[in-house]
Amino acid sequence: MKAITLRNLPPEVAKTVQQRAKQKKTSVNKAVIELLEESAGGTAKKKVKVRYHDLDHLVGTWTKEEAEAFDKIVKSFRTVDPDLWK
Repeated sequence: MKAITLRNLPPEVAKTVQQRAKQKKTSVNKAVIELLEESAGGTAKKKVKVRYHDLDHLVGTWTKEEAEAFDKIVKSFRTVDPDLWK
């Protein structure tokens, strides 16, 4: 599609576009396209992957010995039983 020039953009709309671009770490042009797609009843082409942090407090809490013990226990889960794959 051809380029579109917008004139007399209200300050609150310009601010919203700039905030969206900053939030999504993208260009103002892409932010405008996303907002137009959303307002037209569609969704943006790219889905933002959500990163959760609710288990962050568990990272790095095992000692080396605990990790080795866990790996030893679950090692059998990682082997394939050939009889099951016939």
